[in-house]
Amino acid sequence: MARVGEMDNARWWNTNGLLGQLGTLALKRGFSKTYAFAQAHAVFAVASHRCVQVFDPPGGVTLWKLPATIEDQFDSQWSKWTERYQEWEGFFEAIRGLRQTDLLAALLSLGVIQESDAAEARKLRRAADNRAVPIPGVRAISDETLSLLAAGFFRGEPGQPAIPYAKIED
Repeated sequence: MARVGEMDNARWWNTNGLLGQLGTLALKRGFSKTYAFAQAHAVFAVASHRCVQVFDPPGGVTLWKLPATIEDQFDSQWSKWTERYQEWEGFFEAIRGLRQTDLLAALLSLGVIQESDAAEARKLRRAADNRAVPIPGVRAISDETLSLLAAGFFRGEPGQPAIPYAKIED
């Protein structure tokens, strides 16, 4: 999702091919083993900032604004993933090759979501102001919810992201 949102694809946030070949060339020299994770970290930060600018749901979560406990779990996994960087090379290579704005097709081709997640995402609609994509109901943080928070971005248009958000259980 982060790669599709870059300026050379859907133009949702101001990174241009950082998760593509250009970013690899720029960062591989300084981060010879973990350059792909450095690329991802940079794009995540830019995407997070841009999404808050577009729509910051009061009392809701987005893919880039999760509860602190989930963020902490993600951060603890990050170091484990970077230690096993070789296992991720094929995945990052597939991301580098993405040159499209069809987010659902990209997520499906990468195996990040299942067809059932894509079918559920297709039911989502943009809010009246076109800045957000509400996920109905009160939800638990789960793989399904996270998949919808990512896949729901497909409702955005080139140059105009629509930020999926959900209300979560306490």
